[in-house]
Amino acid sequence: MDYILAAMMGYLLGSVPVSGLVAARHGVDLRTAGDRNPGAWNALEQLGPRRALPAFVGDGLKGLLAGLTGWGLGGFWAAWAGVGAAMIGHALPLFAGFRGGKSVMTFVGGAIALCPPAALVAAAVCAVVTATASFAWGARAAVFGFPAIQLAFDPPGRVAATGCLMAFIGLRFGLAALHARTSGRASSAPGARSTR
Repeated sequence: MDYILAAMMGYLLGSVPVSGLVAARHGVDLRTAGDRNPGAWNALEQLGPRRALPAFVGDGLKGLLAGLTGWGLGGFWAAWAGVGAAMIGHALPLFAGFRGGKSVMTFVGGAIALCPPAALVAAAVCAVVTATASFAWGARAAVFGFPAIQLAFDPPGRVAATGCLMAFIGLRFGLAALHARTSGRASSAPGARSTR
């Protein structure tokens, strides 16, 4: 029951379209701008770092609050269920027509709740790579390196569970790429209306 409750609360938290709301305040509809992904990264591209910051913080808070709620209800696995459900809620939001983002920042917030020491090390990795390369590469290094860092603090079962959450992000990126590819084929088909 604790897991179900954590998952339900996580899904509702994840369903709040924070990035979309932040962008709308500045007159931008993320569903039609940029890559049409209603998440923090598209908000960054459309609004710039300062105005997109609340989108990053808000999307991260969804995962963090879901994870902390799960810890309070039933320990690590309830927290994991909450974070996973928040990621699903972000991707398929109840409050935004089931059209959401790729759940990267929601995962980041959830990772802080699931293993704070690993999240701290990952943040340091992000800072170092950002200083030497760029924020985009720093974020990638931190997110994709998180499971390897987590191995120093958690048993393999928990790390495997984190891998499942990351696999969901991979699925979202794969589906987006497939959709873009099919849309490109449809627009280049004979008789298709030009979008230029």
